[in-house]
Amino acid sequence: MKMKRIFAVLLASALMGSVFVGCGDDTSNGGGDTTNSGGGDTTQTAEIEDGATLKLWGPNAALATLKKQAKAFEDAHKDKNVSVEVVQMEENDAGTQVLNDPEAAADVFGFASDQLTKLTMAKAIMPLYKDYEDKVVKEHSKSAVDTVRGDFEGSEVVYAFPETDNGYYLVYDKKVVSDEDAKSLEGVLEACKKAGRKFIMDAGNGYYSCMFAFTGGLKLDGVEGEAQDTQKFNEYDEKKVSASMKAFGELIKKYKGTFSKAAVANISAGFGENPRQVGAGIDGTWDTSVNQKALGDDFGVAKLPTINIDGTDTDIVGMIGYKYIGVNNNTKYPEAAMALADYLADKDCQQERLNDLGWTPTHTGVEVKDNPGITAMQEEGKTFVVQANIIQAFWDPMGNLGNQITKDKADLSDASMSKLLKDTLNNING
Repeated sequence: MKMKRIFAVLLASALMGSVFVGCGDDTSNGGGDTTNSGGGDTTQTAEIEDGATLKLWGPNAALATLKKQAKAFEDAHKDKNVSVEVVQMEENDAGTQVLNDPEAAADVFGFASDQLTKLTMAKAIMPLYKDYEDKVVKEHSKSAVDTVRGDFEGSEVVYAFPETDNGYYLVYDKKVVSDEDAKSLEGVLEACKKAGRKFIMDAGNGYYSCMFAFTGGLKLDGVEGEAQDTQKFNEYDEKKVSASMKAFGELIKKYKGTFSKAAVANISAGFGENPRQVGAGIDGTWDTSVNQKALGDDFGVAKLPTINIDGTDTDIVGMIGYKYIGVNNNTKYPEAAMALADYLADKDCQQERLNDLGWTPTHTGVEVKDNPGITAMQEEGKTFVVQANIIQAFWDPMGNLGNQITKDKADLSDASMSKLLKDTLNNING
């Protein structure tokens, strides 16, 4: 179904005749005829297509839970003979894969918020029908909804269903790093050094290394240009940003044998070794369950610590975004695909993913009890840069910035840091 047709339906009629189910015992989450507030007396009922066969993409860490949820969706729609195939596809790759071959891509897919711009520009993602949009606005956090809003042919729409916060925090072995140590990066590194353990950060990945500049006050300010391929930045103080980059570089150099620039997967792997090789690291919310399993009662998690910059303890600023569930605009079964995406984003499924995976809910009805990871994300959300409206060219230059700062014999002079900052920003928009 093409985008113009979808949007015409969105404006002309409401499409909520199908029955939606949660992951728990509730099997009646809405239904019946509804009237679209945007277009007079134009009520229409739409039902899930008979025999719909859907493909659902999800990350490896969540596959077991997604398969349970897909099976529950199938069971609730036995009368329609709906089937759902769950296939691994990491959220950071999903948007690219959808664009590479839209017709072969999944009908429903999880994706990170920074991919929204390219998906909407290519008209590869289907805006939510009005009734689903109203439901999402009512039931999910405002920031999660606002991040996925966009313009379509002069009208504001919501393009996808919020799934979870997408961010990272400090995770640590409590036998090595105390809660007090965890308040500062200096404390974390010193504790790891004393214990002969590694501190891991994927500093060559722009998703993490952006904190070197963001902590000094650099922020994203949207995209611009006819092709939306120019990254805008805020008005920043070059000296402060350069000083932040220098502070990280000097601290990493000081703890050369302790700091390890390695992929995030090495954190949980190191926690799980006997004896343990890792004392702490910067990991994502998506790995909460594997880190908890590896550390057991020694599992510690906190917001990113402070770093001392020119004598002042400064909160480290990273990137926070959201993960969404989108519907492929080329799906042969738009009603079933939209219903599946809605179901996966609903309260009971988010509760189940919180319980199984530790994923932070965006649905305001999900009950959260004594979860330090979610508390850390909520604290970081107050200061972190939102992962949205980011051009693809942002990532490699920002990753190179991290590589340059953390390499052996790095030139950490003021002049060198200033030049590196300028070169990075020029390369992003070059």
